[in-house]
Amino acid sequence: MLGAGASALLTTGLSACGSGEGSGGGGDTVTAFVYGDDAVKVQTAAVARFNKSAAAKSTKGKVKLEKIPGSDYSAKLRTAMGSPSAPDVFFNWGGGSIKAYQEADKIVDLTDIIENDPVLKNGFLPSVLAAGDLKGRHYGIPMRGMQPVILFYNKTVFAEQKLQPPTTWDQLLDINTKLKKAKITSFALGGSDLWPELMWLEYLVDRIGGPEVFRRIQDGDAEGWGDPAMLKAAEMVKQLVDDDAFGSKFTSVSYVNGGAPAVFAKGKAAMHLMGSWEYSTQLGKFPDFAKSSLGWAAFPKIEDGTGDVRNVVGNPTNYWSINPRTQNKDAAIAFLKDCASEAYAKDLVALGDVPTTSNAAALLSSAPNPEYATFQYDLVQQAPAFTLSWDQALGDELGTKMHTEIGKLFTGKSSPSEFVSACKGLK
Repeated sequence: MLGAGASALLTTGLSACGSGEGSGGGGDTVTAFVYGDDAVKVQTAAVARFNKSAAAKSTKGKVKLEKIPGSDYSAKLRTAMGSPSAPDVFFNWGGGSIKAYQEADKIVDLTDIIENDPVLKNGFLPSVLAAGDLKGRHYGIPMRGMQPVILFYNKTVFAEQKLQPPTTWDQLLDINTKLKKAKITSFALGGSDLWPELMWLEYLVDRIGGPEVFRRIQDGDAEGWGDPAMLKAAEMVKQLVDDDAFGSKFTSVSYVNGGAPAVFAKGKAAMHLMGSWEYSTQLGKFPDFAKSSLGWAAFPKIEDGTGDVRNVVGNPTNYWSINPRTQNKDAAIAFLKDCASEAYAKDLVALGDVPTTSNAAALLSSAPNPEYATFQYDLVQQAPAFTLSWDQALGDELGTKMHTEIGKLFTGKSSPSEFVSACKGLK
């Protein structure tokens, strides 16, 4: 959910990997490492389905799923990838989470394979397929639900204050002014966790300068932090903080312990910029609020910005990738193609996820909340670009340092220009 630690894949141990050794599964068996949470039941079903399929027979391979507890996943994958028992296929977050493997030649470039296979090429939403890329090359196949960042709002508060969700930045500022007069905080914010603050910069930079601004940084050009869009976004954050849009105590509020969701659900804050999991969080903690008063909208347009208002940011999905040392690449690719199937998408929908497949729209009527699921799918399906969360895109070391600088900006310990300068110096 949070992305914290998701990209902690260091080069340590990778160099120990021998080039001539087979992977852990053996010639006929394709071993797949997966994050072992409640959602793994979808991948378990996919393995069972594949192993009985004609594709398994024709490729003379079967898949063996290894479920690894989430807290151990990154470390165990890193260790395994530097040993003779490395997996053939492995779960990851795309972007920075696979950079070390790409640099060590421990991950297959799937670009040409996808381009030449209609199932893989046409089976997924293009923005999601591209979001996990490194320098424009595909290394993963989408295999879980989408998690865009959404502007949630309290419909009861908005009705009482005679407000509508903002579609422009000026409208957002105007709403903040009206809510201040009513002594209601505009936005819940788990500032003690830092990563919720990142979501604001991600959207502001995208709306001001487009996805190219951060893509430059992700591709290794630290001078990209000096783009005018970055400075303007930092200035707009400062304006929100100075105007009490987040209240005066947001630095002591946490999302992880349920503080920010509670502030929002209890009407103490009118809006909450958060990942799509906020719906399930509210449904679990405050079901009456989730069912009657929880609303959702896209992040507003910035009037002078060049970024497309349809763009989204967040966690596009998770990905399957292939180890080049696998002894049955054909079976591995055939297994990945199952992620584009209707059966796979139906399993995701039943779990409450919104699939990233091209065929998902017709399946969402059976979702726990069809209206919300359809909103999410349309939001991502129509997005020209889906920017991966910056911390995941940059990797753990840089992401942690960036979080620190963002925290300083939000607390006023650094000015917008000082924030930009500090980020340019991150290494």
